[in-house]
Amino acid sequence: MFFLRKYKTIIFIAVVLISVLVMISYNLKYGSADSFLEKIVLETASPVQKVLSGSIKGVRDAWMRYLFLVGLQEENKNLKKKINELNAVIVSYQESYQEAQRLKKLQYIADNSNYRFITARVIGREQAAISRTVMINKGSADGLKNGMPVVASPGLIGRLVDVSWHVSRVLLFIDENSNVDAIVQRNRTQGIISGAGSRGMILKYVSKTQDVQVGDIVVSSGMGGVFPKGWLIGQVIHIDRQDGGLFLKIYVAPFTDFSKLEEVMILSSDGTQMK
Repeated sequence: MFFLRKYKTIIFIAVVLISVLVMISYNLKYGSADSFLEKIVLETASPVQKVLSGSIKGVRDAWMRYLFLVGLQEENKNLKKKINELNAVIVSYQESYQEAQRLKKLQYIADNSNYRFITARVIGREQAAISRTVMINKGSADGLKNGMPVVASPGLIGRLVDVSWHVSRVLLFIDENSNVDAIVQRNRTQGIISGAGSRGMILKYVSKTQDVQVGDIVVSSGMGGVFPKGWLIGQVIHIDRQDGGLFLKIYVAPFTDFSKLEEVMILSSDGTQMK
């Protein structure tokens, strides 16, 4: 009895195997399409087949999803590349458009003037404590000379002070070393425009008896034969009447934003042609 209890599982499996072998032998000898063994095999195999089919389908679906994601990733990469290329083209067109607008303003000045101009590009700038100059990419090889007036929309901005073969330096009106004869357009009051650095410009030597108002336009007087007469310089933004001296202290804002200069024109006509 102890032997049977100890090995009952093994005995049971052996009995089942023997029974299966007997049934297989019987089936081989007296085979029938509707044999009991075949039905048992089919019933047993069906769940296994479902599991295997499900597993295979799951693996296949996972692989297809992987291939789809890989293809989608590659497609996204190509699309991003095309987008970046298109953005670069758009930026290039925008730069060209803005440059064309700036040059159009300069061309308007040239078209409405009797002077000959040379267009140059700003390639450097110096903005020290008292110095305000810019470098341009034209020089004596292009016909430039020291003292020639420099223009940017809508008017005068300075003059050439150092000219080499292919590079020149422009002394801007806001430089503290700059002095320009000027007049108030409204009442023809004369004075001298001097640079004041970050404060812009100051119209000096205007008597306190003169009628100068905020908003008045200041233009070049033509005195001295360096700058042509009547060209825009700036606008009066503040008048200090409390100073103890004999003259008004008149602050003038330039019409041109010197920090944004990119292209300029040099008035290349000689002094005999200036009005």
